[in-house]
Amino acid sequence: MLLGFIPSAHADKVRDLVQVAGVRSNQLVGYGLVVGLDGTGDQTTQAPFTTQSLENMLKQFGVSLPTTGIQPQLKDVAAVTITAELPPFAKPGQKIDVTVASIGNAKSIRGGELLMTPLRGADGSVYAVAQGSVVVGGVSASGRSGSSVQINISASGRIPNGASVERTVANSFNRPGDIVLDLDTADFTTAGRIADAINHLYGAGTAHALDGGSVAVRGPVDASEKVAWLGAIESLDVDPGDAPARVIVNSRTGTVVIGSDVRVSAAAVAHGSIQVTISEQPQVSQPSPFSSGGQTTVVPNSTVSINQTGGHMFKFGPGVSLDSIVRAVNQVGATPTDLISILEALKQAGALHADLVVI
Repeated sequence: MLLGFIPSAHADKVRDLVQVAGVRSNQLVGYGLVVGLDGTGDQTTQAPFTTQSLENMLKQFGVSLPTTGIQPQLKDVAAVTITAELPPFAKPGQKIDVTVASIGNAKSIRGGELLMTPLRGADGSVYAVAQGSVVVGGVSASGRSGSSVQINISASGRIPNGASVERTVANSFNRPGDIVLDLDTADFTTAGRIADAINHLYGAGTAHALDGGSVAVRGPVDASEKVAWLGAIESLDVDPGDAPARVIVNSRTGTVVIGSDVRVSAAAVAHGSIQVTISEQPQVSQPSPFSSGGQTTVVPNSTVSINQTGGHMFKFGPGVSLDSIVRAVNQVGATPTDLISILEALKQAGALHADLVVI
């Protein structure tokens, strides 16, 4: 699949180009139990941590299991991990969504109830508490004969508004000093234009580009004025700089994206394909009649054939544009794999004037 990207000419809002330094979301994670499953939970003989977690939870409620060595066989409980993203400026009492995923061998957590689970940050502190009914988008079913069918994944799900924020995260927004705007994509032209737009609105010297990825802005001293002031800056229209000439190749899916500024020097490309076919037809060798010690064996019989189809050759003139590249490649009927090989060869020959990025 070949795609061509042509950037739009309209300006973008500053809010779509930058992030305020120090104002960021934080990742949370927790470990808990989902109960109330319809026999699709963990097999405790293979996931002993599920039983251990349940025993520890029951001890908190004053329930002690017999110590006779009997292993409880749980089918309606699953051990899960809970992940969430704590947005910036989140306050205690606000709700956030959480994602629940099985870490044992549970077949499905559909219809389960997540028990109260603390969610911790990278510093080990508890920032939210999750609990609620799990919503699963996938479905699976199996018969007694062993046949089964599955649509999407039923071992993970989400709980909308399933966690309550318990602690705020400090940020540098209200601290004195300049506010730094970090560009999502570093570009010297874009950084300079953002600084010029802010200086045009608030006066010369208000903003200056620190480098190609950051712009420092001198804000008001009063913290209560920063919100409206920063909102006005984020609403400014800025024409970002042109994207660098780049060709993106996804080797797994065969997707190729060619930027509009990609150019090719004069080059001739020969395109062909070789097909190798290997077939296995094992034969059975029987021992001779009345032979002693003979055994029936399987003798491998391999057939290898090579088929080379007719090749194609086309020529790129100097300074060829994106349209010419796409037209030439489509005319020869190149597959995505062939196209990747052609682009790599052009890059090695020095004819492709663009960054070739393989993901």
